[in-house]
Amino acid sequence: MLRIYLFLIVGFFAIPAFADDGIWLLVDTNALKIEVKKGEQTIDTIDGIAIGQGGAGQKNHRGDNITPYGDYKIGWVGQKSAFHRFFGLNYPSVQDADNALRHGLINQFTHTDIITAHRYNQVPPQNTPLGGRIGIHGLGRADVEIHKTMNWTHGCIALTNNQIDHLSHWVSTGTPVKIK
Repeated sequence: MLRIYLFLIVGFFAIPAFADDGIWLLVDTNALKIEVKKGEQTIDTIDGIAIGQGGAGQKNHRGDNITPYGDYKIGWVGQKSAFHRFFGLNYPSVQDADNALRHGLINQFTHTDIITAHRYNQVPPQNTPLGGRIGIHGLGRADVEIHKTMNWTHGCIALTNNQIDHLSHWVSTGTPVKIK
C-alpha cells in the first residue's frame, strides 16, 4: 500500500498523517458493526462492536456517554493504551463546534480553538465541555462477556482486542471515519 507522508502537529509533537488511500470506515451504530470501505465498496466488516452507554447521537457534554454521529478522521494512534490499541478521532468536529456554539454549549473561544485546530489539520482540544478522547479501541483487560451483551463505553467504539488488531491493518492517522 503506497502512502504519502504528511505531518500533523499535536501539542509539541509532530505525528505522521497519511494521504487518502481511499480507505475509510463506516461505523453503523444500529447494526453495531464497522465496514472498512474503499470508495463505495465494502472490503471488510467487523461485527459485534459496542458503543456508548447512552447510545449514539449528538453529544451535548462531557460525560453524556453518547457516541457522536458525524464525519471524523483518525487523529492519533495509541499503541500503548489501557484498551490495547486506541485510534483517537478528531472529535469535536467543525460541525460539532458549530452546533454547540449555536446551542450555547460552548463559548466563542472554545469554538475558535476547535475550528483553528481543524484548519491546520491538528487534533482539536480534547478538554472542551463537549468532551474528548473519543475513539475506536480494544478491550484491554475488560470482560469480553460484558462487551458481547451491552453497550458499555463512555462514547467510544469498542472492539475485542483481536478485532482492533485486525482493524489496525486497514487504518492509520488520517483515515476518514463516518459514524451513523
